Amino acid sequence: MNARTSALDSLVFGVDIQSGDIRGDAPSYALVVFDGESIERDVVSHRKLRRRIEADEPAVVATDNAYELAADKDDLVRFLRALPHETSLVQVTGAERPEPLSRVASRHGVPYGKKPMKEAEASARLAAANVGYEVTAFTDTTTVKVSRGRSTGKGGWSQDRYTRRIHGNVKRRAREVESALDDAGLDYEVDITEKYGGYQNAVFSVSARPQDIPVSAHRSGDTRVEIERERRDGIEFEPLVKRRDRVIVGIDPGTTTAAAVVGLDGTVFDVHSTRTADTADVIEWLIERGRPVIVAADVTPMPETVERFRRSFDAAGWTPQSDLPVDEKLHRTREEAYDNDHERDALAAALFAFDDHEDQFERVGRQTPAGIDRAEVIARVVADEQSVEGALSDLRDDDGEEAEESGPEPRELTDEEKRIRDLESQVDRLQSHVEDLKDELEEKDDEIEDLEEELSDARHEERLEARRDREVTRIRRENSRLERERDEAEETVEELEEKLARMKTLWKLDHDNFADVSEGRDLVAVKAVEQFTKRAIEHADEQYGLAAGDVIYLRDASGAGRATAERLAETEPRVILRNGGLSDIAEEVLFEHEIPVGPADDVTLQEVDELAVARESDVEAVIDDWEDRAAAREREQTEEMVDEIISEHRAGEAERT
Repeated sequence: MNARTSALDSLVFGVDIQSGDIRGDAPSYALVVFDGESIERDVVSHRKLRRRIEADEPAVVATDNAYELAADKDDLVRFLRALPHETSLVQVTGAERPEPLSRVASRHGVPYGKKPMKEAEASARLAAANVGYEVTAFTDTTTVKVSRGRSTGKGGWSQDRYTRRIHGNVKRRAREVESALDDAGLDYEVDITEKYGGYQNAVFSVSARPQDIPVSAHRSGDTRVEIERERRDGIEFEPLVKRRDRVIVGIDPGTTTAAAVVGLDGTVFDVHSTRTADTADVIEWLIERGRPVIVAADVTPMPETVERFRRSFDAAGWTPQSDLPVDEKLHRTREEAYDNDHERDALAAALFAFDDHEDQFERVGRQTPAGIDRAEVIARVVADEQSVEGALSDLRDDDGEEAEESGPEPRELTDEEKRIRDLESQVDRLQSHVEDLKDELEEKDDEIEDLEEELSDARHEERLEARRDREVTRIRRENSRLERERDEAEETVEELEEKLARMKTLWKLDHDNFADVSEGRDLVAVKAVEQFTKRAIEHADEQYGLAAGDVIYLRDASGAGRATAERLAETEPRVILRNGGLSDIAEEVLFEHEIPVGPADDVTLQEVDELAVARESDVEAVIDDWEDRAAAREREQTEEMVDEIISEHRAGEAERT
């Protein structure tokens, strides 16, 4: 913890719920006002707490749970928006997964008690020591809106002159704001709505916080200036800039460098990875999150890059006895959040280093007296290799020197002086309340204009809703069309699946185990060719292969020439079944190659696209029929040849005589 020996520059409010519930009964809060030296304690209502914050403008409102001040996220955003520009809400117990307040207070040597007032005091002291996370719902972009200060629907003179004057004053005030932003050197964008006589409004989006903008929100006559920070998508928790806890750091070097920061109690503070940042940028990122006591790697020996980080922080180094296996790293980091494997490895290194030193940390903690920073003792023992006694002695010497330099203690106020101070504070709060009531009276005039704008917005929303209804109707029609297409596609898929099942059954008939499949069934596989053309033959060959001994079925056998018949004959089929008649030349070529050809009508075929089966007996009958016809044809050819030889012999004899 950062020890402070003088008063803070501004106040810190510590808050804890005393009774009731922000989501139901009207709550009351224990309030501790801490300025670094003196402490004021009070019990206030939620409304009174808001007015104290507005009146005193503390630097920090500290709590152990931000949702004790708001019912939900939207309510918390409204609470943050209502805070003075210089006031931050700090949750001292952590970010999205807070720790118990008792543990955080013990780690930083802050007195703690279970009563709400003690918890409020612990929160204030922790925030004063820059422990915790700032709760924010806004970016660093601020909207400055210059608009009409009153409605144009009223006025003492003619309507046009009255409207022109208001719009002219809005334009004049917008130019003054623009000039102030330019003089301050701020980046901004402006969106202007021009109306009769000047501007209806001008909206400036300024890249700065409200406290950095030289323009204040106010309402004066015809014009009104509103300042509002741009909201983030959700609630974010940002570590306090000056936070300097002692931490354990894990580094995973490489093209992508990853770093993880773990507290001395094993709490994971943050993980980070980058492909572009150099070592200096990563060191700066680590400095913002703490002071490393140990720098760890997940491999051994320690890589040179990690060693440079260790030397930069003068920290102790840690490496495992052997490279950490991936499954162990996954198991150790299973409950933590990280974005990639590099962050996982860095986080695993830090957590394994904590596991290795946990007993030592607990032993040092038990030997450290109350009021001494336990983390600082651990740092001296681990990083500087001091004994616990030596570290305690050095720290006591340092505290003594600081006490001598701090000067005399301030005088304690008497009861009467405290009473006067409390009454003065009460008067200030009452005066602030009176001012608030006056502001509420002025706001009544604005409500009419706001309601008119809401009515206009409602009408616009109705038109948008009508357009959305038409779009929904169109989408529903489109959805119905797509559902019909889907149903048709599903029917097609079912048909194809049935067809595929039949094809698989037939396909088995053309494989090496066909004898097993067709045993006792008198079946033979038939391969179909659509036409007796080279292209159809090539297509069939590519689809399922044409091999010697195949039974081929020509669905259309007409029109083939010699070359086509020669191409089919090259496959050496067992038999060819045909639809229609062959050309003479094709029939001659197939006859010369002794390939049986017969009509498909003589065979009972069962077809599925290019595949089919037929009875073996039918195929044998076609072959036998062809062989009979071939034998008869050969006899005829032989007889013709003998007749021709005899005729030639007789003609020769006649010539000789």
